[in-house]
Amino acid sequence: MSLFSKSSRTEDRPRRRGGCLKAFIICFVIYVVCSFIFGLMLGDMFSSSVTLEDNTVYVLQMKGQVAEQGQGDNPFGDLMNNVPNYSSPKIVGLDDLVSNIRFAKNNDKIKGIMLYGGELQIGFASAKALRDALIDYKESGKPLIAYASAYSQINYYIASVADTIYLNPVGSIDWNGLSAQKMYFKRLLDKIGVEMQVVKVGTFKSAVEPYILTEMSEADRKQTLQYVEGLWQTLLDGVAESRNIDQQQLNQYADLYMGVQPAANYVENGLVDRLIYTEDIDSLLINITGTKDYNKLTTSQLASVPRKAVKAKDKIALIIAEGEITDDEGDGIVGTKMVKQITKIRKNDDVKAVVLRVNSPGGSADASEQIWHAVQTLREKGLPVVVSMGDYAASGGYYISCGADYIYAEPNTLTGSIGIFGLIPNFGPLRDKVGVDIDGVSTNRFSTLNIDAQYRGMNSEQKELIQGVVNRGYDLFTSRCAEGRHTTQDSIKLIGEGRVWLGEKAVELGLVDELGNINSAIEKAAELASLTDYQIVSYPDKKDFLTELLEALDSSSEEERILMQLKELCKEPRIMMYMPFPTIE
Repeated sequence: MSLFSKSSRTEDRPRRRGGCLKAFIICFVIYVVCSFIFGLMLGDMFSSSVTLEDNTVYVLQMKGQVAEQGQGDNPFGDLMNNVPNYSSPKIVGLDDLVSNIRFAKNNDKIKGIMLYGGELQIGFASAKALRDALIDYKESGKPLIAYASAYSQINYYIASVADTIYLNPVGSIDWNGLSAQKMYFKRLLDKIGVEMQVVKVGTFKSAVEPYILTEMSEADRKQTLQYVEGLWQTLLDGVAESRNIDQQQLNQYADLYMGVQPAANYVENGLVDRLIYTEDIDSLLINITGTKDYNKLTTSQLASVPRKAVKAKDKIALIIAEGEITDDEGDGIVGTKMVKQITKIRKNDDVKAVVLRVNSPGGSADASEQIWHAVQTLREKGLPVVVSMGDYAASGGYYISCGADYIYAEPNTLTGSIGIFGLIPNFGPLRDKVGVDIDGVSTNRFSTLNIDAQYRGMNSEQKELIQGVVNRGYDLFTSRCAEGRHTTQDSIKLIGEGRVWLGEKAVELGLVDELGNINSAIEKAAELASLTDYQIVSYPDKKDFLTELLEALDSSSEEERILMQLKELCKEPRIMMYMPFPTIE
């Protein structure tokens, strides 16, 4: 029996190897064919455009997170919701929103716009830009309606421009005034044994305060209250004008906290026109188009509708500079990448002018200087540079802007914050608590500066050394501003000290030339370059879906992001130009 079994297995081996090889070949062929078909499907999804038909309504979905540039709907929508770490809100491009609204105004096939929802995450300057585009659209005489189950304050500010505002019968409007809050970590740091050593220039430079105080300093309280009141006034002005409600009355509504009031009160108080359920929206769109066979297009769909391309030899380069400024890595404005990009633009002889769109609270002092210098090389070539400021252009964001030929800001852009700081954690108390000792040898006077700073605490001589670096950095910063704004360094220092200003005040102080949006900046760049026929070319290119997918899978949670920031602080002392983000809501 054993011999028979052995013989049978031996005889069967060639057949099994042949069968496995055949199965492998079949699987490989199926894999190649399926990959080819799937590739064709992907290519069709990503490259196909949407056909614009008669009786179309542009449904501007008020959800997601607004950035300067964005992509359309995720073609794998529901599938991606189940992918780990893919929890970030959809990015919506402000450029797409404004372009779509302008297109809807001038295209006869689009019969109206509906703002749907009230959860769009958007900054105050961007909200005004979006609202202004809607006001311009209304000149066409086409309908503009808004519907939501709940409106945040800034979303209601945008929607208030609509001809008619509808609300779900059990919906709400979160109208209760603005508040700016910061978290302070000093007591936590004291408990775990970490001392934050601060070197800075600027009475109002408050980025370091959360680590060394338990509450706002009087200087920070003063500047924060000033710009929060200015932002609230913007909301009051817009809503009062659009809804024909007295501003004093709007403040009284805010004091009642409208978000918890019965929905019927919103109609009674004039904040909305009608309460309707979601299923009634269909009748609204029939009224707009005059037919039951209407079509709806979302932001990403309308953005993909073919449009007449502007072709011209002369080009205006539109550089998007958004996010925190870092040296050589990060998701925002990466200094090394930005400099390479500017250098590439400078070498392109077809580019005749540059618009730098800045939406940044600042960051690395060194990267800011490198970007500033790269911008100056554009001007040295004779290319006019015009800056358009978004929600923020503060600290390092102002540094990279100040050398432009002309600067525009929105009325509620946060800018200025001309100051500089270094924040160095001392883990000495924690080291003593856990019983860790440090000893060693060195060759020179300051050989142990980095070790001392982080594990023993700086002595007065060491701290004076670092303070000297910060002082020189501030002197360089203010000299760059003075040179760019054609004024004296002393004048800049009077309005510097790390203080934050709203765009409207920044014009009065000479930090900004004029209030205006990105279109104003493009028109100014064309004027300075004496261009009448030109093409806008944006840098960087928009990310495709696969790039965004890979970044999303690699993205960190909020907790991981905070830990990464703390890790950065633990590196060797770094000099920063940064304006902190208070939570404004």
